[in-house]
Amino acid sequence: MKSNLLKKHAKSFYWASFFLSRNTLDKCSSLYNFCRTLDDIVDDDDNNLSLKKEIFLKFKKDFENKNLNNQIIKDMWSIIDSEGISYQIVTDLFDGVKTDLEEKVVISSKKDLLVYSYRVAGTVGLMMSKIMKVKNKEALKGAIDLGIAMQLTNIARDVCEDKARNRQYIEHDFSSIRAIINESQAFYEKSFTSISSIPVKSRFSVLVARRVYRKIGDYILKQNNIDNYNKAGKIYVPIFEKIIQTFLSIIDFIKLLFIKKLNYDNQLNHNILEQEINLNERI
Repeated sequence: MKSNLLKKHAKSFYWASFFLSRNTLDKCSSLYNFCRTLDDIVDDDDNNLSLKKEIFLKFKKDFENKNLNNQIIKDMWSIIDSEGISYQIVTDLFDGVKTDLEEKVVISSKKDLLVYSYRVAGTVGLMMSKIMKVKNKEALKGAIDLGIAMQLTNIARDVCEDKARNRQYIEHDFSSIRAIINESQAFYEKSFTSISSIPVKSRFSVLVARRVYRKIGDYILKQNNIDNYNKAGKIYVPIFEKIIQTFLSIIDFIKLLFIKKLNYDNQLNHNILEQEINLNERI
């Protein structure tokens, strides 16, 4: 089943996926499998850097050449063709993953952090929205924001893991972790009204995913200091909290029913992004 990797590696998304139709879930799972395959290439601790690069380039070439003998690539091209996803978005995803194929990765500016987060996660939010039949361009910008918000949460959660792989997206101290979580809050907030453009049958799932993933940041902040954070390991949202956030998503769902006009208002951050990425070409 296509959702097996989703169930194994993405607990928050798997929880939210229960509220999707089977057809939409299958497409989202195929997209996740594609993204997960790329992540696994760069994060495989059993391979050295040169071998990772070789595997990455082969997978990229197979994708570009439409090697349909690879089921993951075949499913991805099926989504691209059926949903009208821009090829440039997938190229951005490859560029983001390639960033991590270095002996040492250091991101030292907000622009570089936002560009990286867009490439590895904003692209996924954009493609998910295409699968869910979102047409409104302002809403698609919000989908990018939700992807970026979730990536900033990932960065805050994985500082120790990233340090072990010689990657530094933020400093390894609790003030930097707190700051990146606070930065993510703005993107979570800006993404909210855009969800009103998602067809009703898929909307609730996105609201649940947004709430549950955002809650990871709260559990990180509960560590209070870097020593507790270092000892905590990978932080997840417990089941009882997921249930609470799911019920709170019902309130969000009702609120969105009263939104008549979508006014996108995160242009300041997108102006930073657009120093390097032409978003209008993607959406």
